[in-house]
Amino acid sequence: MARRLSPVGLDFTTTAPVLLVFAREVPAAPDVVFRALARDVEQWPLWFRAVTEARPTDGGRLVRLRGGGRFEETVVASDAPAQYAYRVDLTNAPGVHGLLEEWVLTRTPDGTRVQWTVAADGTAVFRFVMRRARPALGRSFRDAMEELAQRLAAPDG
Repeated sequence: MARRLSPVGLDFTTTAPVLLVFAREVPAAPDVVFRALARDVEQWPLWFRAVTEARPTDGGRLVRLRGGGRFEETVVASDAPAQYAYRVDLTNAPGVHGLLEEWVLTRTPDGTRVQWTVAADGTAVFRFVMRRARPALGRSFRDAMEELAQRLAAPDG
């Protein structure tokens, strides 16, 4: 059953009860990484293994995750090539009240520093589970950035 979440804004990345922040460098220019994140949405399952489907919608995205999670999202920031953020409006995930993800891209001498922030609120059980999921989410992010780097380095990437 899908539930409507609170319509949080970008400030949620500083006020949410649960903030998970991960960073990794990708050896590609920020505009190339931004395109992979924000423009080539349907390609996400090819490099972010937790994602089984991603497609753009009018003003947002529809994302399905391994395990059956489903998210209807609204893009709240698309500032190429520096920032991409979206909030979840509808989900079947239990216990969540508000969820926003922000990607910040910073040029480095060797490419782009990619910072992914997951800002979340929900029931006490949801917050507990999210905090405990930090290591798994971190591994998933690391693997996704490694896969994205390989894809972007490929001749047809």
